[in-house]
Amino acid sequence: MSHHIKIDPTPVFDISPYLYMQFMEPLGTTDSSVEAAWDFMTNQWRPQFIETVRDLAPSSIRWGGILTSYWKWREGIGPRDQRKPMHNYLWGGLESNQVGIHEILDLCQQVGAEPLMAINFAADGRPAYINTLTGENRAGTPEEAADLVSYCNDPDHPERRANGQAAPWNIRLWQIGNETSYPQAGSRFTSTENAKNYLKFATAMRERDASIKLIGWGDEERGSDNWWASELLATAGDKIDYIAAHMMHQRPQRENTVLVSQDYARDYNCTWEELHELFGLVVTKLANLRQRVADAGSDVGLALTEGHLSLKPHNTNPLLNTWLSGLYHARVMSLYERNGDFVKVATLADFFGTRWTVNAVMLGGPHQNAYLMPVGVIMRLYKKYSGTQGVAVPANIGALELSASRDANRMYLHAVNTDLHYSQDLVVQIAGIPVKHATVLEIAPDDIFAYVDHERSDVFTPIERAATVNDGRVSWSFPAASVSVVVLDLD
Repeated sequence: MSHHIKIDPTPVFDISPYLYMQFMEPLGTTDSSVEAAWDFMTNQWRPQFIETVRDLAPSSIRWGGILTSYWKWREGIGPRDQRKPMHNYLWGGLESNQVGIHEILDLCQQVGAEPLMAINFAADGRPAYINTLTGENRAGTPEEAADLVSYCNDPDHPERRANGQAAPWNIRLWQIGNETSYPQAGSRFTSTENAKNYLKFATAMRERDASIKLIGWGDEERGSDNWWASELLATAGDKIDYIAAHMMHQRPQRENTVLVSQDYARDYNCTWEELHELFGLVVTKLANLRQRVADAGSDVGLALTEGHLSLKPHNTNPLLNTWLSGLYHARVMSLYERNGDFVKVATLADFFGTRWTVNAVMLGGPHQNAYLMPVGVIMRLYKKYSGTQGVAVPANIGALELSASRDANRMYLHAVNTDLHYSQDLVVQIAGIPVKHATVLEIAPDDIFAYVDHERSDVFTPIERAATVNDGRVSWSFPAASVSVVVLDLD
């Protein structure tokens, strides 16, 4: 069956430049990440890592994660031989702090990504980091956070200049609080404490630079219907630019799920059905977050500063190497694009490492090439071929899931064929504007079992094809289980 769509080209919202971000956190002995990408012999980021991240082209890179609950930024600045190592209290091992503020921001500059800086938010109220097993108090203060703003953004900051960086970095985005609501009650701030402490930190930080944009934690308490966004917005609404939440913990709903280890390979149709169920949970959570912000009478945007597909074994499920993972994540990215009036910061994965399959970039060992996981391939494709303004399209036409954006003379239609077995034919028309040329970037593996690894890193490279244009309309047949971008040059 052939489908038809007539798109109104009128922009309905601006696409945020932060919609295609990545985030990094040193994961210690759990997954060699930040320090595995650092060359300790030459004191620089490994060249192939830089090359791979430039290819991924994230619009923004966030420094953060739970590590910031015990991270002291001053330990990672100044002469290398004087930097103080840090216990990685959650992820294990020691952090040398050879990768600190200067190195993080150097990475951002090398790959053309805007930094998003998370701070130590009084250890998020976690007793384990306020009174550690080694007798340290690792909780940050409003003054420490404000000092970091000054260090990064003050044009004449003497300490930064003495450490070799004359020009300010002018970091615009800052996050206060990370997964603060997730631990059990008594193991973190309460919702009220989160709001009151946010106000203290935000006030101190904006006194140093009034132009910065602030992100506050507003996700729900695990196992409850208490969304922290409501109290945070009521307490500190005028000092909040974005509400933060993380899009993960959408777990399989079936008692005998196949989304465990390698069980997915027994029945790909069942696997895809279960992934559809998980996608439904993402849709529901996004709608809940939108409703909580609306109920608070606020128009702040949503910052999904972490997110990944949560499957067992924890963060190492091999399904994430496969094309079904690519299809799933394309659906999620299209969902965020359709909701671009609300979703302003988003990522689909952890950033990079050597072991976790929830990463966008897989580093591997000394003799293995870095490569993009399927989720990274999707983020690269959508980021590279996307406009600056969102355009309204139906979420679904037949088995196709759609999102669209445009710039002055070009429109981009992102299409996911969610049917694993049959192609979908579509005729595209732009209301009032004929299409003069169309190109399709298509990922459509011949084998539904296709996967990537260090020896098969280019399996999901998009193929560019010319589309048929007749009388200003574009016709295309989207292969089964494919992800495509239709680039429309407008007359």
